[in-house]
Amino acid sequence: MSATTTQASAMSITEHLQELRKRLVRSALAILIAAVVVWNFYPQFFAVIRRPYDLVHAHHANAILALPGVTSGFNLQLRVTLAAAVVVSSPVWLYQLWKFIAPGLHIHERRWAYIFTGVAVPLFAAGVALAYHIMPTMLNVLFGFTPDDVSNVTSVESYISFFLQVVVFFGIGFLLPLLLVMLNFAGILTGQRIKASWRWIILGSFMFGAIATPNGDPVGMTVIAVPMIGLTCAALAIALANDKRRAKRAQNTGTDQWADDEASPLDL
Repeated sequence: MSATTTQASAMSITEHLQELRKRLVRSALAILIAAVVVWNFYPQFFAVIRRPYDLVHAHHANAILALPGVTSGFNLQLRVTLAAAVVVSSPVWLYQLWKFIAPGLHIHERRWAYIFTGVAVPLFAAGVALAYHIMPTMLNVLFGFTPDDVSNVTSVESYISFFLQVVVFFGIGFLLPLLLVMLNFAGILTGQRIKASWRWIILGSFMFGAIATPNGDPVGMTVIAVPMIGLTCAALAIALANDKRRAKRAQNTGTDQWADDEASPLDL
């Protein structure tokens, strides 16, 4: 056990709580500072969020974005500001979270955690970018069900909720292959098990694409499913390589002669 791990395990409950409070205060300050910045640039942030709606509005003039109530504008700006502040300040509070957890980890565990975190961020960003790119198509299909003689008055809060749900849905979907790799490195899921489930992986990817494209367009569904299948294939290759490395190490140490649930004899 390293000195850092020993020091972390020697901390009392009070010291752990004090450390947690320090990390929470710094994270809250980072979110507060980001909220002040976002509040001053609120028109620019809101313009980015409503751009998919504006593109659809050019084809559906009966789709109207409205704010019901006197205080709705203030509530909307406050909600957008807080959500954007959490995203903008994420490097800071993620770092604070990492500093709180890291002392209890071994050196090799920290190395893999750094790698997984570094891969998770661009994967989540790729999912968000794809969701933002196809959102006008989704809105165009949904508004297409509105009759010609009826105006679709959409609450801004409803649109913001829909926007955040789609973005988070796609971001998490792109993190699923990374989850497979994490389960493999933890010894819970083998590469052969992933390989044996390739039919379900392909089916699930196309089902994900079908849900993300309400119009059922096979081209759009394929555009979404293919990247997910490619990411899963990359996860499979990593898992198989890790299984091979683990089996070779077990052979060199002589521990491959016993099953995982079988106790090795003690040399007394």
